[in-house]
Amino acid sequence: MKCPRCESTSYRKNGRRNDKQNYLCKNCGKQFLEAAFSRSLESDLLANSNGHSKVSIHEAREIFLVKNLQKEKVTEERLNPFSFILAEELLQTILSPDWLESAAFNQLLLKIQQKNEIKPKLETGISLLLLDAENLKLDVNSELFLASVCKYPLQVKIAFANWRNPSTGKQDIELYNRGYQLVHVPGGKDSADAKMIAFGSCILHSYPTVKEILVCSGDGIFIHLCNQLQNQGLIVYWVRRQGSTLHIENRSSGKITDYSLAMATEVPSLETVVDTIQDLIKTEQESINARLDSLVGVATLFQERCDIDIKDNPKKTEAEKIIPILNNSFSEFIQEESTENPNEKTLEKLLLKIIQDIQINSPQTKLSVSKLGSELRKITGESPNSIIKKLKLGSNFTKYLESSPIFTLKASGKEYEVMALLSE
Repeated sequence: MKCPRCESTSYRKNGRRNDKQNYLCKNCGKQFLEAAFSRSLESDLLANSNGHSKVSIHEAREIFLVKNLQKEKVTEERLNPFSFILAEELLQTILSPDWLESAAFNQLLLKIQQKNEIKPKLETGISLLLLDAENLKLDVNSELFLASVCKYPLQVKIAFANWRNPSTGKQDIELYNRGYQLVHVPGGKDSADAKMIAFGSCILHSYPTVKEILVCSGDGIFIHLCNQLQNQGLIVYWVRRQGSTLHIENRSSGKITDYSLAMATEVPSLETVVDTIQDLIKTEQESINARLDSLVGVATLFQERCDIDIKDNPKKTEAEKIIPILNNSFSEFIQEESTENPNEKTLEKLLLKIIQDIQINSPQTKLSVSKLGSELRKITGESPNSIIKKLKLGSNFTKYLESSPIFTLKASGKEYEVMALLSE
C-alpha cells in the first residue's frame, strides 16, 4: 500500500475512522483509509466486470500486485543487458593502458594509500615535579628553567609540606596559584620527606604516562627515591640548592647543569667559557688587523698624493735603497744575483717569501693585495707603489701583480686575493 499523495510506502496506523483503519504517511503527513489504486487498476476492474457483478477489494489488490510484478520483471529484463554493457565498458576504460598511466589514476592511488596508511603512534609522555617545600623554594624563573631541561612537557607539579607551619608563610597560596597540587603532612621530623618518598615510589600507578621526574630537595635521603624511580625506567633529575645556585643532576646520564638564582640564567661550563673567550680574542684580533690594513692604505695614498718620500742614506746602493734588509731571513734573496734584472727578481722572491710565511702561520687566512702591501711596507719601509715606480714595473702595485706571471689575483668581495703560481 502506498500514500495517495506522495506514493511513499512509509506509513503507520493512526486510529480508526468509521470502523476503518486510518493510516498516516511518515513522508508527507497525509492521512488515508484504504490503499489508493491507480487508474490502470480501475480500468482493469471495469474490464473484468460484466456490469452487474462487483469485485472485492482483496481480489482487486491481488490483481494489482500481479500486474505490477509483471511490469517489474519486464523492466528488469530490459535493463539487465544495458547494465551489463555499461559495466563492461567501464572495466575496459579502467583497465586501459592510457588510463593506468594518466594523472587521474595516480591521484586515485595516492588517495587510497593515504587512507590505508598506518600512521605511527607518537610516543606521548609528561614530566612530573616533586617538591619538598620545607627544604627548597622555587620561583617562577627556576621552574621555567627546570621545564626547559626536560624533554617532555612539565604538566604535573606536587608540593609536600606541613602547610599549617608558620614557617611556610604564604608559600601554599603562591604554589597553588602556579598550578601545584598541595599535599599536607602532619608536624614531625622528616614527615614531608617520608610522604614524598612513599608517594614518588608508586608514581606510575597514578600517572602511567610520566617519562621524566624532577626530585627537588637537598636532603640526602632522596637518593633512595631517585634509585627506585630509575629502576622503574624513568629519567630522574635530582635538583638541589648549593648557595645561590641550583644543581641539576641527570641521574641517568650523569650530566650536571647549574642555574644561577641571582642572575636567573644557566651557569656555563668551563669549556664553554674558554671557547667564548677564544672567540672574542680572535674576533678582536681580526678587527685590529683590518683597521691596521685600512690605516696603512690611507697612509700610502697620502704619501703618493703629497709626493712624500723617505730619505735614505746616500751611501746605500740602489738595490739596498729599494729593499733594505730588516730581517735576516730575506738576506739570501738580496745576495743572489741575476743577469737580467736583479732588483725585480729580488722583489718577486721577497713577495713569495711573504706569501709562504703567511700561509704557514695562518693557512686559513686569505691574503689580499692590501695585506701583502702592508707586509711589504713593514719590511722595506716604503710603500709598494713607490717601489714599483722606482723599478719601472708599472704604475701601481695592483697592476704589477696582475701583469706578473708569478702571481694571480682573484676577486674576493671588494678586494683581490693574491695567490702565487710558482713556489720555490
